[in-house]
Amino acid sequence: MKTPNSFTSTLKWVKDNKYYFLAIFLIVLLGGFFRLYRISDYMTFLGDEGRDALVVKRLILDGDLVFVGPGTSVGNMYLGPFYYYFMAPFLFFSNFDPVGPAVGVALLGVLTIIFVWYISYKWSGGWGSIFASFLYAISPVVIVFSKHSWNPNIMPFFSLLFIYSIWKFWYESKYNWILVASLSFAICLQSHYLSLALLPFLFVFLVLSFIKSVETKKQRKFLIKLFLSFFVFLILMSPLIIFDAKYNWRNILAMRDFFFEKSSLVSVSLASHFLRFFSVWELIFIRLITGKEVLVGKITSYIFLLISILYSLYLIKKKDYSCKSLAFLFTFSWLLISVLVLSFYKDAIYDHYLGFLFPAPFLILAFWVEKLRKFGGVGIVFSFVLIFLFAVLDLLNSPLRSSPSYQMKRTIEVSKKILDESKGNRFNLAVIAERNYEGAYLYFLELWKAPVVIIDPQRAGETITEQLFVVCEYEDKNKCQPTSNPKAEVANFGWSKIDKSWEVGGVILFKLVHNPSGQPQYYEKE
Repeated sequence: MKTPNSFTSTLKWVKDNKYYFLAIFLIVLLGGFFRLYRISDYMTFLGDEGRDALVVKRLILDGDLVFVGPGTSVGNMYLGPFYYYFMAPFLFFSNFDPVGPAVGVALLGVLTIIFVWYISYKWSGGWGSIFASFLYAISPVVIVFSKHSWNPNIMPFFSLLFIYSIWKFWYESKYNWILVASLSFAICLQSHYLSLALLPFLFVFLVLSFIKSVETKKQRKFLIKLFLSFFVFLILMSPLIIFDAKYNWRNILAMRDFFFEKSSLVSVSLASHFLRFFSVWELIFIRLITGKEVLVGKITSYIFLLISILYSLYLIKKKDYSCKSLAFLFTFSWLLISVLVLSFYKDAIYDHYLGFLFPAPFLILAFWVEKLRKFGGVGIVFSFVLIFLFAVLDLLNSPLRSSPSYQMKRTIEVSKKILDESKGNRFNLAVIAERNYEGAYLYFLELWKAPVVIIDPQRAGETITEQLFVVCEYEDKNKCQPTSNPKAEVANFGWSKIDKSWEVGGVILFKLVHNPSGQPQYYEKE
């Protein structure tokens, strides 16, 4: 089956391959169902998501332009603001319901399924692309990060666009795609800084493209497009650059400290780097391909690594430079180089760190499914058994089999209670929890124009009110000791006592008032 390249040829292709098209349509429909089904109940909506929604609300309603994105969890660095601008239309057209941006992420996730199919179709073939897009559509980790609004969650699409752009300007010598690569890399970089792992891959293929342009006497065109792409990159990163210039290059200095001076998170030991490579390689297949099943994931990862290395050496020795062979080497290089770079990072690698690599193992899988088909009936049966195994593991571990968290529903319920009990008077707010902070509650309270005030110790007289609402989210409710909690939002309020308490949405809400005597008060859950 040839790839259609115009609207007319696309219609003809659909007509000639109607059953194949139906399979793709059903896969996309299935992927959309997994991402959009009860999204408001399953979506994560905690402090980070509330903080982002608050920034975007102010951008839309107050014209408060954003030049910097959210801070990183390590290194005291800030991302660029692209994600906030991505959120804006979805939040606006959903009438400031936080489900809007989550739907935007989910729709981008569905588009990524189509993109995975399209690229694997071009590089591997029809059956391989069916299986790759199907497994990508039902992968539990991919689904989880396609069901809520968060800056790393847009990386899979834009990293795939980045990779495809490199292929277009390297293999097909279509140098305008360098601009697209620059744009998509800037977006990835503003989603998460671990996408810097893509930089060595980009450098390798820019050098190869330049050599090819010299051989074809197109180096002038190549260099012009390269210069323009650098200009595009600077434009997209300019808000962050302006922010950095205004605040004494704090981001640049934080990166320098993180990578070269103060950080203990970057390994320079070759031995630990070697061992770390295999643990990262395993992690990618365990989390993305085998539904978090560790043993199957490890076995799969090493089989794929071994046969991919051997086949790469075979292609290089044979000097096989056909499109499909080069596409395989290209994809395997993307995965291999990225894992090599990630193996220098010594701290835990969480699933969302891998967003820029989400599509890679599926594209490799598509290639090997097509290879198995060439072994006749035995190969076809084996590939079906393999895909069936992966699919069963994915479906058994599907996030939809877990109960919804109802985080946003709970946040709204608690926020409404605070609004009612504040009686229209100014109040302060604090959240005591293991993994949450005030952002989610502040979003709704500010949206409803509640008189919530953030305490500023330098302006204590103006910002400390007569009442403090404390949301306690501890599972063990006896840990809820709001009057003695060391959190700044509580401590800055001063000596206090419990005026009232309520159980709302599974959490304890306290109303504290000032206690001039300073006599401690303890709370016991009955």
